[in-house]
Amino acid sequence: MRHILVSAIIFVIAVCGALARGPQQGPVTPPPGREIKRIPLESAPEQPPIPVEELIRRIAERENEIIRVRNASTYQVSLRLQEFDERGETVGEFQMTTDVLLTPDGKPYEKVIRSSRSTLLQLSLPSEELAEFGRIRPFMLPSVSLPYYELKYAGKQPLDELTTFLFRVRPRRLERARRFFEGVIWVDDRDFAIVKTYGKWISEVDAKTGLEPFVFFESFRENVEGKYWFPSFMRSEETLKSEGGPARLRLTIRYTNYKTGAAPAPGTPPR
Repeated sequence: MRHILVSAIIFVIAVCGALARGPQQGPVTPPPGREIKRIPLESAPEQPPIPVEELIRRIAERENEIIRVRNASTYQVSLRLQEFDERGETVGEFQMTTDVLLTPDGKPYEKVIRSSRSTLLQLSLPSEELAEFGRIRPFMLPSVSLPYYELKYAGKQPLDELTTFLFRVRPRRLERARRFFEGVIWVDDRDFAIVKTYGKWISEVDAKTGLEPFVFFESFRENVEGKYWFPSFMRSEETLKSEGGPARLRLTIRYTNYKTGAAPAPGTPPR
């Protein structure tokens, strides 16, 4: 099993950190520092060993498999929203842990295990609305999504132990009722699996995405059972201005305890 020990690499306005991954599955500790880097703007990047069109097709086929297996797996989602003052001190927080289980006919459903009382000041929303942040999905690229996106190959890039293909992704067109991903994906050069993404969700001009105040999302995957690169960690940070000074908000979502081929949970799930 290969694991990601991620160095920060982002495009244009992205601010990313390094992510260290140990050999065990489970929570991933966010890095202590952050720095700004840029993806080299190559006018003619070194071409991959196979045609770009074929590479994109293989990436989508790999995503098909990963999505299929993940949808038939159980796992846990841990949401954490934090608010910091201008000194970096924590002034508010909200946490929620949810199990994703399977119905007798194999469909996934959510069961909230624990949820804290929100002490957030600037993000003063009911717990039910805060819980929606935990349902933000990492970007995935199955075959059915390819017609909606333009992928531009940007060369190869090392990602700790991995060598990755880099792609810039943007929607071919926007719709008011649907969100599309715009950003960068890192793809393992051996099994064509997406291992990291960075970008934002956008919709038609002037239409809200429903993810406010968060804009840019960075997500990482981990290798489960030596063959499935499942989402393991996602984060976003934004700064809000207020009368009391700037407030920094941090969103962290962890995906842990993956069990592929899991049996349906006993009992009847809530409708």
